[in-house]
Amino acid sequence: MIEYILVFLGAAVPALEIAIVIPVGIVRGLSPFWVILLAFAGNMLTVLLLIILYQRIEHWYRSRKGESTEGESKRQLRGRKIMDRYGVAGLALAGPILIGTHIAAFFALLFGASKRKTIIWMAVSIALWSLIFGIVTAMGFTFFIKD
Repeated sequence: MIEYILVFLGAAVPALEIAIVIPVGIVRGLSPFWVILLAFAGNMLTVLLLIILYQRIEHWYRSRKGESTEGESKRQLRGRKIMDRYGVAGLALAGPILIGTHIAAFFALLFGASKRKTIIWMAVSIALWSLIFGIVTAMGFTFFIKD
């Protein structure tokens, strides 16, 4: 039971997220169904909190960095390029692989996306990537342990 709680909490942490937690949980022998479901829930919960509290987080971020920053970071440039080319959907779908789901949600809002659109696309993205990571790991893991 504690391992499933750790999956939920690990997926909620921006540095770990679903790309690491799901494969590790499945390889450790946990049920792929529950790992995928709990990782989705943990990751989505913190992304929702970030979206809901966006104005406060942005104010804190700007006061920390200062209004007169020298330019965008590499992550910001990558995020803006994806957002300009593919919109919120592209940023959300590419986020888990390129910059992380939390940063993708923050950038989508920072670059002008609505909260509603960001929530919808982040939910679709996290669900899709959770399934992909889970199914590929479960299939690959069972492929290698068969006699």
